[in-house]
Amino acid sequence: MLQVTSKLPDIGTSIFAVMTRLANEHGAINLSQGFPDFDCDPALVEAVARAMRDGHNQYAPMPGVLALREAIAAKVTRCYGAPCDADGEVVVTSGATAGLYATLTALVQPGDEVLLFEPCYDSYVPVVRLSGGTPVFVSLRYPDYAVDWDAVRAAITPRTRLILVNTPHNPTGTVWSADDMRQLAAIVDGTDIVIVSDEVYEHILFDLRRHESVLRYPELRRRAVVVSSFGKTFHTTGWKVGYCVAPPPLMAEVTRVHQFVTFTVHTPTQVAFAEFLTRDPEATALAGFYQARRDRFLSLTSGSRFVPLACAGTYFQLLDYSAISQDADRSVAEWLLTTHGVAAIPVSAFLYRDTGGPVLRFCFAKKDETLEAAAGRLSRV
Repeated sequence: MLQVTSKLPDIGTSIFAVMTRLANEHGAINLSQGFPDFDCDPALVEAVARAMRDGHNQYAPMPGVLALREAIAAKVTRCYGAPCDADGEVVVTSGATAGLYATLTALVQPGDEVLLFEPCYDSYVPVVRLSGGTPVFVSLRYPDYAVDWDAVRAAITPRTRLILVNTPHNPTGTVWSADDMRQLAAIVDGTDIVIVSDEVYEHILFDLRRHESVLRYPELRRRAVVVSSFGKTFHTTGWKVGYCVAPPPLMAEVTRVHQFVTFTVHTPTQVAFAEFLTRDPEATALAGFYQARRDRFLSLTSGSRFVPLACAGTYFQLLDYSAISQDADRSVAEWLLTTHGVAAIPVSAFLYRDTGGPVLRFCFAKKDETLEAAAGRLSRV
């Protein structure tokens, strides 16, 4: 038989695909994978169709449709006060995952160390390893998942090449503060460390919090690649359109890789997003829209034995199950799905070194009737 040496021998199918498959097999309510079960704005669908009818059906420029890059640059300036050049500092990617892949592949060399905050999104570590880098973990610990800046300073070595930030944070729903950003800036001052900031939930913050993008901080902006996505903002996760923003020296390297990954992204969708982003760059209604869903989910589950942890952003809610079981979170997640018909994600899927806590992640980007049905089942556990 043909022998193949795997570059990722310990990586199997993602937990998101596994839980969604199990949910489908068991007819469970799927609060595991992070996607809405409601439609996007019909006007956005019409804008894509109109772009197709208007002939925008061939390759877009490799870095992205100019109108969209200009809209992204204008949004960066308006939202975060950061001047941005559409020609040299923006590239449109096939979702944030492709943006992260191009960025990490471009910037991580064999032997480099990459500092990651765990729990961390599951695509980070495999890409670091594929690039020859070494993941170095700083734990965000249950139950508050705050950054231990002393631990960050202790983890920095002469081989530290990159620090990967994620705020608002998936899976915990925590949000970095201005003080966190100042601490980060102080740590990297005088070094060649690059910051990669995953900000796909940038417009989904609650209780009047402000998104502290690294773009707000000139001392971080000059050494950072910011990755974001339209999927979360416009309820279009299946369209897979994201983007990167970075100063020209970094963007030149990201683009070198991007052109050989997807080269370009679906043209009519880019044209439509340019129109919508220009109209409302701050996504003014989004935070309130999702805060109402968070609050409804919390209200509906308030009579259950699950205890919510603080959720300041994203569309994920962590629930503590320690009053129900002392078993490991993956076992509890599988039991909850097969026995009670609700699919959630075990937070251990985002962990590499820490043991985690007795919590599961639930997605509340769902219709009211979906949340009501799920909460009813959770309340009977």
